[in-house]
Formats: sequence, structure tokens, C-alpha cells
Amino acid sequence: MKKAAVVILNWNGVKLLEQFLPSVIQFSPEAKIYVADNASTDASVTFVKANFPSVTIIENKSNFGFAQGYNEALQFVEEDIYALVNSDIEVTENWLQPIINLFENEPSTAIIQPKLLDFKNKAYFEYAGAGGGFIDKYGFPYCRGRIFETLEKDNGQYNDTTEIFWASGACFFIRKDIYRELNGFDADFFAHQEEIDLCWRAFNKGHKIKYCGSSTVYHVGGATLEAGSPRKTFLNFRNSVWMMLKNLPASQLFSVLFIRMCLDGIAGVQFLLQGKPKHLWAVLCAHYYFYTHMLRFLRKRDAFQSKQYYKIKSVVYRYFFKNGKVFDVNF
Repeated sequence: MKKAAVVILNWNGVKLLEQFLPSVIQFSPEAKIYVADNASTDASVTFVKANFPSVTIIENKSNFGFAQGYNEALQFVEEDIYALVNSDIEVTENWLQPIINLFENEPSTAIIQPKLLDFKNKAYFEYAGAGGGFIDKYGFPYCRGRIFETLEKDNGQYNDTTEIFWASGACFFIRKDIYRELNGFDADFFAHQEEIDLCWRAFNKGHKIKYCGSSTVYHVGGATLEAGSPRKTFLNFRNSVWMMLKNLPASQLFSVLFIRMCLDGIAGVQFLLQGKPKHLWAVLCAHYYFYTHMLRFLRKRDAFQSKQYYKIKSVVYRYFFKNGKVFDVNF
């Protein structure tokens, strides 16, 4: 049995599979390749069966979204390392071996992300994960190579291997045993920020998350859920506060959440001033869902939450008031 499994979650993405699956097959001799299909209504399954007989297809019974979709499919995958890869990812030659080597040489490393560049502008980092992710005190995510909407050019500045706080779900490597220890992604998230939640839970249990700059992939981004859609706004705002409720240290839980909710309110007002009332409504709906599910998410808290989850207090303040638009190691 091969050590690694490349698992591509698909929903009505036959055109993406046609475009990107060949590179995965060509450059992944170390891995067994799976397509986990979320009950697509297009020709995805028949296309893969007809054109790529070496690929194993797992057919989920419904469109479970990203989180539960992977949880359902990975029950049937027994390789030691899972590479969870979006259907809009183009991989490169030798993308797997540096990451497999890291896992073999560092038993405490549980999760790894490769360098994530923009498929549409390959000289630049891609929004979803860039050179590895962090969050600030109030749960706002940022990356080496991407702060909010500002993307850095890849000049080799993140060719290193280093510890990070979260790895992008666009191309997410995790040990099978750790995935199962953590009971996988939180299915309540459906999509967006479930990978940050999983990394935070791994971090709270003492596992390491790494970025490997010697492995490169290219990501289209927004191919499944259109960037800038109210639905995406809703999921990001809702899932972010749910994630914080689950993982913040008890001593900071309510004070940090209160400030975050206020900042979300300011973001909602900005949406309104920008002529985006649907996005304001999405923020309001996200907060409604947060309050109505608060007790259930409080029950999901683990016994221990690390106090050292952030490197800077506010990436919002640094970005908008201090012109901190490029990642700095002295954050």
C-alpha cells in the first residue's frame, strides 16, 4: 500500500477534473488517488471512470459540503497520509516527496501545507493559504504572503519550512491517525474555516502544523463558491465565531468574543456603506446562527485550550491603521 492518498473532493466539477486531474496523476506516483464525489448531478463520476481508471471513486450519498464530505469519504481511505486537494489545484513535479519526507522525519508534525500560488497569476501567492496561515487574537486569519486582500509576489521569501498555525484546506496534508483522533472536520461548518478549526484543535493537543516551501501547487480559488458572494460572507462570519467559541482559552473566551462581535458589526456597517446590503444581512444571519447554536458549540470545547494561539493582537489594526499590508516576521 502506498503511504499517501490524494483525495479530491468533487461536486459538479467535471470541467475542473478534466483540467486538473491529469497533473495530479502525472506528478503523484507516491500516492493512491481518490475522487470523493459529493453526489454530483453532472457527468463527474462517469467522466472519471471512463478516462482515469486508475483513480478510485468514493461516492457520497449527498452533497455534504467540504467538512462532512471529507469525513464521509475518508472512512474508506487507509493510507497513512491524507492529501486533501481541491479540484481546482494544479500540482507540480515532485510536490509530494518533500512533504512525505517531513512527515517521516518529524513524528510530532501532524499537518502540512505546501506553497500555494495563484493559478491565474502564477508569480503571486494565492488568497486561500499563500505561505501558511495564522490568526490574530480576535480570530482574523492572515497568511505569509497574504494579508486580507493584499497578495505578495513570490520572490522566494517563503521557500522555507516553518511552523504555522493553520494550513489551507485547498491543499491540506494530515496524518490519518491525527485526523481520526480529532474526529475529522466539524461537519457543522459545512464549508469555510473548518480547516482552521481542525488545526486549532490539533494545536491545543500539542501537535505541530508546518508549511513546506519546497512543495508548490497552484490554486484557482472560488471555483466552487463564487468569491464575494453573500453565502460565502455568511459562512466565513458564522464559522469564525463558532470556531472561537470552541477553541479560545476560557480566561479570554467572552471578552475576546465580545470584541470580535463588535468588529463584525463594524464590518456589517461597512458593507452597507459600500452598497452591499445582502452582505450586511449575511453578517446578521451569521450572528443569529451563532447565538442559536451557542450551547451546542460550548459543549464541543476540549478540556485544554492553549493561551498562545496568536502572534499579534490585531491584524485589522495593523493593516488598516499602520499600513501593515505585507507579512513581517516581527508581527
